[in-house]
Amino acid sequence: MADTAQNALSGPQGPKPRKRLSRNNILIYGTLIVVALYYLLPLYVMVVTSLKGMPEIRLGNIFAPPVEITFEPWVKAWSQACTGLNCDGLSRGFWNSVQITVPSVLVSILIASVNGYALANWRFKGADMFFTILIFGAFIPYQVMLYPLVIILREIGLYGSLWGLVIVHSIFGMPILTLLFRNYFTALPEELFKAARVDGAGFWQIYWQIMVPMSLPIFVVAMILQVTGIWNDFLFGVIYTKPDLYPMTVQLNNIVNSVQGVKEYNVNMAATLLTGLVPLVIYFVSGKLFVRGIAAGAVKG
Repeated sequence: MADTAQNALSGPQGPKPRKRLSRNNILIYGTLIVVALYYLLPLYVMVVTSLKGMPEIRLGNIFAPPVEITFEPWVKAWSQACTGLNCDGLSRGFWNSVQITVPSVLVSILIASVNGYALANWRFKGADMFFTILIFGAFIPYQVMLYPLVIILREIGLYGSLWGLVIVHSIFGMPILTLLFRNYFTALPEELFKAARVDGAGFWQIYWQIMVPMSLPIFVVAMILQVTGIWNDFLFGVIYTKPDLYPMTVQLNNIVNSVQGVKEYNVNMAATLLTGLVPLVIYFVSGKLFVRGIAAGAVKG
């Protein structure tokens, strides 16, 4: 009892509570705010410029909000801006990009997930060599393969078509995606795989009924990586397609670098925002799952 009374009189025990506004917290949050402003400032300039008319832009104050908001630059960027011989805006390129991105993402993720599953759980002969060759392919510069792929696509009759570009994107996305899926499947409890094998489940049954339902985070990671990479691609789009089938990024380049007529900065900014809108929406919608997939072993060796 005496010890209890003495402890009560001596005051609270344990470490002293940290202040919310300590010097370290101010330094950390101050740095984060400065970095955030540094990256958000160009986006702010793009948005406000896209909502201004050209007379207001000519005043030269790029940081001022629009006095009179107009969506005419967005309409022109989407359906009226000239992207070469065609003057139907980015709408044609948008649908071309959709037709390129959707099958490329589905095909590459499906094949890579099966590859990663096989490499993680089915130790076939030569698996290590196959995995080494596949990963080595992820580090080959794209430029080395440009001309050979032109010849291959020409010989099979797909050069200058959307399906030819789908094949190119699927091939180049497969090595890194296979690594992601292989590492993720390796981190899953091996007992589940062994129990399914004991119960008589086969290769595809285990894949569809056990691995896929448990792997939503890594599928989201793979989808975000592929959508971002394919949608933002310019090099493959300008080489392996023709003007009528150019993706959105190539058409954006044609709008921004056009030397005919008046330089319409509001239309250029609107076109840039429209082009980057799809990856941005996907990041916002599936950001939490992306973090979960990375934290659950997507980049572990």
